[in-house]
Amino acid sequence: MTTRRLFIQRVTNKFTRLAVATGLAATVTLALAQTPAPVTLLNVSYDPTRELYVEYNAAFAKHWKAKTGQDVNVKQSHGGSGKQARSIIDGLDADVATLALAGDTDALHKNGGWIPKDWQKRLPLNSSPYTSTIVLVVRQGNPKNIKDWDDLVKPGISVITPNPKTSGGARWNYLAAWEFAKRKFGSDAKAQEFVKALYANVPVLDSGARGSSITFAQRAQGDVFLSWENEAYLLEKEFGNKVDFVYPSLSILAEPAVTVVDKNADKKGTRKVAEAYLEYLYTEEAQDLIGKHFYRPTSAKAQAKYAKQLPKLNLFTIGEAFGGWEQATKLHFADGGTFDQIYTKK
Repeated sequence: MTTRRLFIQRVTNKFTRLAVATGLAATVTLALAQTPAPVTLLNVSYDPTRELYVEYNAAFAKHWKAKTGQDVNVKQSHGGSGKQARSIIDGLDADVATLALAGDTDALHKNGGWIPKDWQKRLPLNSSPYTSTIVLVVRQGNPKNIKDWDDLVKPGISVITPNPKTSGGARWNYLAAWEFAKRKFGSDAKAQEFVKALYANVPVLDSGARGSSITFAQRAQGDVFLSWENEAYLLEKEFGNKVDFVYPSLSILAEPAVTVVDKNADKKGTRKVAEAYLEYLYTEEAQDLIGKHFYRPTSAKAQAKYAKQLPKLNLFTIGEAFGGWEQATKLHFADGGTFDQIYTKK
């Protein structure tokens, strides 16, 4: 090969390598540009949902990554439901709120317009992808022979329940006891007397359901703990040789509700992911996780799978008995309401 031809070949090879390298760089740059930036969500929830959302968050992150290529990290905040709502109102930058009751979520609209008034219409089943109820957790063997709500007002019975001024679970407890007494004794006046006697047997009011769970199970205070059904199962699993639980003859259908916190999601640019995060709660994979963690799923398939551990019960709704959360809150839990009238701090 002549010197001239050799020179031309070397120049050609150089430009070929440069073109390949440039093309690869452009491809990498384009791929990076098309990969969505990671996103972080904050789910502000009530006390007993910790374990459920740890597993759910991992499942959603895997689903979202496969669907969009985007990494999502979900942070959790837990506490008494009413207290959590107040934290959002005071500036906690929640992308979604998964609180214990619709009344607490309504407060996000009434106090600052964080969500629209019709927020419950945005997702199926009034934005309640799962339900629960209230049961009676007792010491192993049920030494005080506690079988129903009326056993809780007997002398010498110590009842553990959180504060209905701060805890959504505590409000379900209170209203379940009230409606039981109203049906048994025939009037709201009799129900108020009954609930007053019940709270006279309450030695301490924790701010949230998990705090009361610790008071009962770990600190060994009280004879009976008014508990979310899922929390009762968790206690039985962890303290199986120390606790049992009893289904009362009547209880309330608890309907925890979920929503995007619009102001925060729009400000942070997370609305699309936040909406998908809540919509995924209605999928069969999520409904199975819900049943696994002892919440009552709303899909027929998951209900059938978990029917033995979550039996059919005699349950009433907040609408049937109290006309909805707005009326119940105004009558019972607002400042000067019936709870304030009956409860004397110890």
